Amino acid sequence: MTSGVAALWSHRTSLRILVRRDLAVKYQQSVLGYLWSLIEPLGLGAIYWFVFGVLYSRDTNRHLGDAADSYPLFLLTGIFAWMWTSSALSEATNALTGQARLITTMNLPRQVFPIGRVAGRFAEYAAGLPILVAVAVGYAASGRVEPGWSLLALPLAVAVQGVLLVGLALLLSAVNVLMRDVERFMRLVVRVLFYATPIIYPLSLVRDADLPGWLKAAYELNPLVGIFQLHHAVWYPDEFPDARLLATAVGVSLLVLVAGWWSFRRLEPAVLKEL
Repeated sequence: MTSGVAALWSHRTSLRILVRRDLAVKYQQSVLGYLWSLIEPLGLGAIYWFVFGVLYSRDTNRHLGDAADSYPLFLLTGIFAWMWTSSALSEATNALTGQARLITTMNLPRQVFPIGRVAGRFAEYAAGLPILVAVAVGYAASGRVEPGWSLLALPLAVAVQGVLLVGLALLLSAVNVLMRDVERFMRLVVRVLFYATPIIYPLSLVRDADLPGWLKAAYELNPLVGIFQLHHAVWYPDEFPDARLLATAVGVSLLVLVAGWWSFRRLEPAVLKEL
């Protein structure tokens, strides 16, 4: 793995070129271009705010606590991070099957292609950060949000999420070449993960729910739970994950990265033969 990382680093310029190409191809036929990376999460945020912040505001406010007065910021924080996750998983799954000609003709580490999809979707996430900051500044001016040391949770959240997504991208992209059902299966998994992660609702809602203890424990084994708690903790320090939840998120993400890298290297000969 060390030699693989060194080879990947030596081809970082190629990775950057592939990311720029993917972004250009994705938006070249679009009138609004990169603005779509902002319009979609903002639109979803508006829908969920209307449902949970207006129609079911009484139930929502009871569990949100200090975040109740700034629920749109809570929503946007989770949705922008989720768009990076869902887009990266969806596009990384077919990163090899969709670029077979490049993979078989270019002298590059093959890990560049799925990792490039994760990096490209991170660029879209980064483009939305000024929107989050502007909304947070507005709520901070009215005293409903008081960001401070908790801002340091953002780089930690991004780092852990990036590690997890790279590991999943390597694993899914390789397996999908050999079993094309993986791409369709991931559509269902992504939908389930959206509701199985505290994105539009607080973690306390699950912890206070009348559910079996084993089910709550299984829920918190999802590394995205700790990761999204870190994202929310940027503006709401009380949402910072406890030591057990944080250790689970970091530990599982690292395990997924190692497993994904190992699986990719083991399956690479069969993948190249199939392509």
